[in-house]
Amino acid sequence: MATAGLYRRLLPCPPAVEFASSQGKELFLEAIHNGTMEGFYKLVSHFQTQSEPAFCGLASLSMVLNALAIDPGRKWKGPWRWFDESMLDCCESLEKVKVQGITFGKLVCLAQCAGAKVDSFRASHSSIDDFRKYVIKCSMSDECHVISSYHRAALEQTGNGHFSPIGGYHAGKDMALVLDVARFKYPPHWIPLKILWEGMNYVDEATGRTRGFLLVSRPHREPGLLYTLSCKHESWINIAKFLIDDVPLLLKSEDVKDVHQVVSIIVSSLPSKSEQFIKWVAEIRRREDGGPSLSTEEKARLAIKEEVLKQVQETGLFKYVASFLSNSCSRESPDDTDALPVIAASICCQGAEILAGKPWSQAGYSCQVTCMKCLKAEDDKPITMVSGTVVNGNTEQGVDVLIPSSGRKLCSNCSRTSNYMRMHPASTDVLTVLLLSLPSTTWTGIKDEQLLTEIHSLVSTENLPSLLQEEVLHLRRQLQLLKRCQEGKVDQDLGAPHS
Repeated sequence: MATAGLYRRLLPCPPAVEFASSQGKELFLEAIHNGTMEGFYKLVSHFQTQSEPAFCGLASLSMVLNALAIDPGRKWKGPWRWFDESMLDCCESLEKVKVQGITFGKLVCLAQCAGAKVDSFRASHSSIDDFRKYVIKCSMSDECHVISSYHRAALEQTGNGHFSPIGGYHAGKDMALVLDVARFKYPPHWIPLKILWEGMNYVDEATGRTRGFLLVSRPHREPGLLYTLSCKHESWINIAKFLIDDVPLLLKSEDVKDVHQVVSIIVSSLPSKSEQFIKWVAEIRRREDGGPSLSTEEKARLAIKEEVLKQVQETGLFKYVASFLSNSCSRESPDDTDALPVIAASICCQGAEILAGKPWSQAGYSCQVTCMKCLKAEDDKPITMVSGTVVNGNTEQGVDVLIPSSGRKLCSNCSRTSNYMRMHPASTDVLTVLLLSLPSTTWTGIKDEQLLTEIHSLVSTENLPSLLQEEVLHLRRQLQLLKRCQEGKVDQDLGAPHS
């Protein structure tokens, strides 16, 4: 017997015009002739239907990210790096989005965490003229796309809040083409811009604020080439707040006299598991039969990562962090559970989770056999490969993890592998970048003027090489976004994070 249910809805026409109708086709051809359908082709090439009734925001964003050819930097399935709704969980858990949907501000946070350049506009702080200007701009180019957040009631459609990308614009009729990601409900359709704007002026009951639109474009380079922040566990929730709010108070309350003391105060006060707050981005792939061959793409990407790592190690701040960790190393307990084989096994398990499409799932993966190989790319730059056999239940799979290598020994006076002799980038690199990524206001409480001047010279982004400068600024934006997200303030403040 057939199961009762809903098979689509009848699109209210007017005010909408179905894209596939005779009138819709006519509007399409006229818009092409006027040059306002250039953004359509990339979007329609990546058009997807939301996989859950409340995933309209995630589907719209993943569609736009793929249309902009932004590399997620981690695997989707098999060997492929590709944005999918399941990968957009850094600002809100997927389970929560599945039940409640996602707010306008959280979607902005997601887009920025995913590596896109985002300009966000609430209807209450914008105008229909601004909206039209950006719709036209993106309709005449494939380098940016507009995602609209609107209430369906204004369009005489069933349902409430919804997200969908704008696929084009008809100047003569002042109509926008809505590529509705709920294709099981409504097909793509033209809608008068004025009516869509009215839908964006509805107040979202979850935030008490109006809806709006996002202008999403591709940054001039991929952010997070080597480092990224993680917010996948409850124990990390307070770390962003500590770094932004508590560190300045610590430095203000302490009578610090030199840089060594500044580093000591911050690093010694870090919350537990803070070393997992900042991750380094590795290349993870399924092991191929016949040996660890590197593609041209992999070699180029690793060469850039190696350059970022080199630039970190050439900073003045790196020397102070290395000195502090080296001294701490000699006081480490011999019961060190974070030795190289343990780290290697953990990395291979993370790689297997990503390959399975379940990153950070902690779903019973174990890795008992690992080995490290030092390879050389064609330019003779060192590359480290960690290989392991990962077991999950009755299944086994081989995983290779490609990471940049560092030729420096950071703790030569230690005869054993210490907590600070991690896989490259080492803890010294990670902590250096984390300190560089702190807001510039962090240091203002230091009373010693000479020390304050020295600190500013060490942490100023203006003094950093371009690759490292962009890496640090990306982490700084992530840090600010994460703190606002976890405090529930991301919907209150959608401006770019302060530097």
